[in-house]
Amino acid sequence: MPSSYQAPSRKDKMHATTHSQTPDTNLKHETATVRKILDQKGSDVYSLRPQNTLHEAVVMLRDKRIGAVVVKDSEGKLQGILSERDIVRRLAETPGQTLPQKVEDIMTTAVEVCHPEDALITVLRKMTDGRFRHLPVVEDDGLVGIITIGDVVNYRLTELEYEALQLKQLIVG
Repeated sequence: MPSSYQAPSRKDKMHATTHSQTPDTNLKHETATVRKILDQKGSDVYSLRPQNTLHEAVVMLRDKRIGAVVVKDSEGKLQGILSERDIVRRLAETPGQTLPQKVEDIMTTAVEVCHPEDALITVLRKMTDGRFRHLPVVEDDGLVGIITIGDVVNYRLTELEYEALQLKQLIVG
């Protein structure tokens, strides 16, 4: 052995080292949150006022290709949510008289909400148990987005595809 060789000592490990990716770092599971969906999707939220008509709501839902719209007051505070289901139920109850009615007459006022830091699994459970597909996202008493059950499912499917690819690369390696 050359005379300049020195066996590693504990002191050597005290220096900053770099680490290559490992299966642990590649497959490390972070808690998926609502914020991750909003980061990808954006925070666009379409809204109406309680005094708008259901006709205006139907036109917005059609034109924006969305399934629900939030209802806000003149100061921008969340007052309710109106979904396609709400409108269809009212159409069945008042055929031919529905579209002139006000949004405030049929909107859901006890709105379930979530926060950007909420875990997606918790949000998915809330949506499934409550049987609703749209969930406004609030932060500091302000509306910052809306997520759908489809957003959550799509995020999870993408996550599963990535995990499967990583495992395949690890096995084939």
